[in-house]
Amino acid sequence: MRLDAVIFGGGVAGLWLLDRLSRQGCHAVLLEAGELGSGQTVAAQGIIHGGLKYTLQGLLTPSAKSIRGMPAVWRDALLGRGTPNLTRTRVRSECCYLWQTDSLSSRMGMIGARVGLQVKPETLSVDERPEALKQVPGQVARIAEQVICPRSFIADLAGQYRDRILKIDVAQGLRFRLQSPGEITAVELTDVQTQRTLQLSPRQVVFTAGAGNASLRKLAKLDDAVMQRRPLQMVMVRGELPALTGHCVDGAKTRVTVTCDIDSRGRTVWQIGGQLAEDGVVMNPVDLTRRAQQELEAVLPGVRFEHTEWSTYRTDRAEGATSQNTRPETVQVLCAGNVTTGWPTKLALAPVLANEIASRISAEASSLPFHSEAWMDWPRPNVAALPWEEPQRQWWPHPHSKPETPSQRRAA
Repeated sequence: MRLDAVIFGGGVAGLWLLDRLSRQGCHAVLLEAGELGSGQTVAAQGIIHGGLKYTLQGLLTPSAKSIRGMPAVWRDALLGRGTPNLTRTRVRSECCYLWQTDSLSSRMGMIGARVGLQVKPETLSVDERPEALKQVPGQVARIAEQVICPRSFIADLAGQYRDRILKIDVAQGLRFRLQSPGEITAVELTDVQTQRTLQLSPRQVVFTAGAGNASLRKLAKLDDAVMQRRPLQMVMVRGELPALTGHCVDGAKTRVTVTCDIDSRGRTVWQIGGQLAEDGVVMNPVDLTRRAQQELEAVLPGVRFEHTEWSTYRTDRAEGATSQNTRPETVQVLCAGNVTTGWPTKLALAPVLANEIASRISAEASSLPFHSEAWMDWPRPNVAALPWEEPQRQWWPHPHSKPETPSQRRAA
């Protein structure tokens, strides 16, 4: 079938782009090798950042400039006032809290966080603070950065475009017909269960598969060393915990970032990122949870962690390569032949990436009706589970009980 675009990767970047292209009249389909959202998207904390993290030095950095308009874009979509329509996406919190320890560097970070933001922190009185932050000795502020459930977002858009989303097997069921490196004339698919084949002839091919972009570029005879990975080991704790979403600021860094949700059994679950997750990459899971418990007790006096269970998961932030393996300032797009490779860098920047890629793709096939009958019975991917809902995940008691080190399954 002739198509305007074939998109590889069913995370936030690929699904937002699929919506954008479909709305501008393009004939586009999305191909996913695993589960929708698996890897970075479903592992994300879901904060729609507005640049706060990047102004802690007191400067309006390029990163802050690129992301500071995103809370408004997402808020409009979540309210049904913009596109895509995300009214079925679950919002975990309408805001984040920003709090400081009592150190000088922490106080300086809070000052810096007010520089150049469109959504600025609002200082709270003690009575206005959430329960978890009542005993924090330093300043507490609220910032209008929404927090979404990434899995809910994936399910929302996937439900709207089910007829345009197919499951593939990259190892055994994908072949590119190439005219030259980066010039794909056909995408040939095989359903490995039935041996049924499907040939797609796109004018443009887009790789938005996160870490999977490297292997896809290799198949297209393009350089696969243009991508870098920056690993994290995130901590989770579940049990009798107060609701909390926000960042503890210490100097120019977020010491810990906490987001929370309710699991399928009604327990509160915290995801803990920030500097702790970056430092934790070299630690074993139990040692990291002990470190996390110490950090949380230091920055959240008054919150108790008895009768809680802990786990960790690893995830890679896949991005276009930088000279020092540092975080890119904004989205990254590479073009070669009719292949475009994109990384949004942050979940919140998916609209920016979609706009940039969509501007390069015209709806030339739209003069013909879009029919999905050719793949009506083709396998469809499921939506990935949230990290704390994975059935084989191991949990262990409060770190002070000193359990045996469990085996740890790496997140996809």
